[in-house]
Amino acid sequence: MNLGVFGGTFNPVHLAHLRVAEEVREAVRLDRVLFVPARLPPHKRSVEVASPAERLAMVRDAVAGNPGFEVSDLELRREGPSYSVDTLEALRSGLGHGDQLWFLLGADSFRDIHTWHRYREIFRVADLAVMRRPPDLGHLPPPPGMAGALTATDGGYRHDSGHEVRFVPVTLLDISSTQIRRSLAEGRSVRYLVPDAVRARLRPCPGAGPLQDGDND
Repeated sequence: MNLGVFGGTFNPVHLAHLRVAEEVREAVRLDRVLFVPARLPPHKRSVEVASPAERLAMVRDAVAGNPGFEVSDLELRREGPSYSVDTLEALRSGLGHGDQLWFLLGADSFRDIHTWHRYREIFRVADLAVMRRPPDLGHLPPPPGMAGALTATDGGYRHDSGHEVRFVPVTLLDISSTQIRRSLAEGRSVRYLVPDAVRARLRPCPGAGPLQDGDND
């Protein structure tokens, strides 16, 4: 089993989330990509977040029909902040010895991973598929504090645990959940930004806040 884990707020889930997950699924030859909506994302506590039940329902609607995609409510059932390392450890414990666990994350998240809870353990629990979108395809250095544990390879890095960090180029789709919330707040259409089944669940959200450059939640 080659299992990919794609976590996020998904507030709301949109077409760019789905497309990059599909591209990584093919590139890394994953049997499944597991979408894991976060309960309380530690880095986004200032953002107005739809309820866990609403976001879970939207992600389930979004992935319906793709046999390579599934959804887990693991983080929504767990109290407190949603830490990736806890989720990965829980999923790893349910896999067999020969199974492989891949953690999908963007290049910006990889750059900032040293700020995450127990971040060094992430590299020991899972392989990392780091999604690179043009024009951000240049050299991506190891995160601070990780240079001694990572050896450069043709496709990324090898961690001293044996796990891989693989850079996966993906299509640039300039869509963000922040952009969608802003459009809803202003009464503008979000057609073709989200799946139709997700669009049917969305409602105007006043107070969405300013659109942040590079926000791809």
